[in-house]
Amino acid sequence: MGRNKLLLEVAGEALVRRAVRISREAGLDPVVVVTGHARERIEREIEDLECTPVFNADHGAGIQTSAASGVAGVAGACDAAVIMLADMPFVTARMLRTLVERYTAEAPPLVVSRYGGEVNAPPMLYDRVLFPEVTRMRAGCGREVVRRHYDRAVQVDWPASRLRDLDRPEDYAEVVAELARAEGGGN
Repeated sequence: MGRNKLLLEVAGEALVRRAVRISREAGLDPVVVVTGHARERIEREIEDLECTPVFNADHGAGIQTSAASGVAGVAGACDAAVIMLADMPFVTARMLRTLVERYTAEAPPLVVSRYGGEVNAPPMLYDRVLFPEVTRMRAGCGREVVRRHYDRAVQVDWPASRLRDLDRPEDYAEVVAELARAEGGGN
């Protein structure tokens, strides 16, 4: 992307603020924000929000180290953890609440978001029995944790249009334009 995605503005707020707000609206508590690059700027961006920043000193080694840091940050405080990515601006509080509701109703070890009936991607909810596996993940192992427990997981289906993330400048430009059109009533 060429700059820190968490600080990009979408619909008038930085992605990291949006992710925290949505998590809080969903009733998630505690909310942990894993930081790495530009730690101080990100922490300033969220300092007035009800969340706990956790610094991942190994952030350059890959996203799995951030997932591990976040889960380690809540391991003693929660029966389950939702892992979401701040660069997925179409994830909603309702989606997060649905994951928690399915977990509460069915008590699976894993609740998986499935987009368009075929793609598994965050947000996902992990029961505490999986915390040791999540905190030991290596590159690509997030998928391995899901594969190992998929037969006992609950899948929650979302439209494929919700599976959008911001990896390239053109992704960001498209999302900003799409959200502006939606706020303007499509005009």
